[in-house]
Amino acid sequence: MKKFLVKPESKVKLSKWDPNDTGDFKDGKEAGLARLEKLNGKLETLQELLFAEHKHKLLIVLQAMDAGGKDGTIRRVFNSVNPAGVRVASFKAPTPEELDHDFLWRIHKEVPANGEMVIFNRSHYEDVLVVRVHNYIQPEVWGKRFEQINEFERTLAENGTTILKFYLHIDLDEQKERLQARLDDTSKHWKFRIGDLDERKLWPDYMQAFEDVLSKTSTDYAPWYIVPANRKWFRDLLISTVLVDTLEGLKMKYPESEENLDGVVIE
Repeated sequence: MKKFLVKPESKVKLSKWDPNDTGDFKDGKEAGLARLEKLNGKLETLQELLFAEHKHKLLIVLQAMDAGGKDGTIRRVFNSVNPAGVRVASFKAPTPEELDHDFLWRIHKEVPANGEMVIFNRSHYEDVLVVRVHNYIQPEVWGKRFEQINEFERTLAENGTTILKFYLHIDLDEQKERLQARLDDTSKHWKFRIGDLDERKLWPDYMQAFEDVLSKTSTDYAPWYIVPANRKWFRDLLISTVLVDTLEGLKMKYPESEENLDGVVIE
């Protein structure tokens, strides 16, 4: 999985990352889905252990272009976890109250507590992506935010939060196919916005903005993974593998009972 990890201070050029890549996994979709099912079982157990131990916290950041697969990833990767210990936070355009505060104010309120796993469907990175591409604020403002984000994530990490960030990498043709599928299926019209077509025209600007994000904010304590996402099954397999490996690395244990249970008999 290290092949897809963005090394700190490296210069990312997304045109060099193949969105159809399947890494060293050459067994195909069916084998990938079978492996994913096993990983889902492991993730279920590890998430329960995270919740029970109540010591660690996990923040998962998902970023992508429109139709990149954020919602699909959440459905398929986290379909077996216990909702009691998992929460999804989605970030839309900021409200007037949120605009009255610094850009990280609304983010900090949503970070995970002990024993909790939180998934950011979009995130604080919108404030160096959308605002930049649409010229909502000046470069001297958003340019400072990379270091502010790094320090924010460092603070979270130093206070016990494990951070994993995934950029779901699709190409322009794949986006067209997915947007067309939404348009063709009336049950998916609610997911289609005319504005998505305007955003699509800005693809080169967004790629440049994402390249800066990935280059400037992948750190040892909050790494980015560039996930080839044209093939949904591999996208889910890669993310699940990283999650399971990371949680296993925490060496978690179930807490001991607070009472002596020796000799307890249930009649």
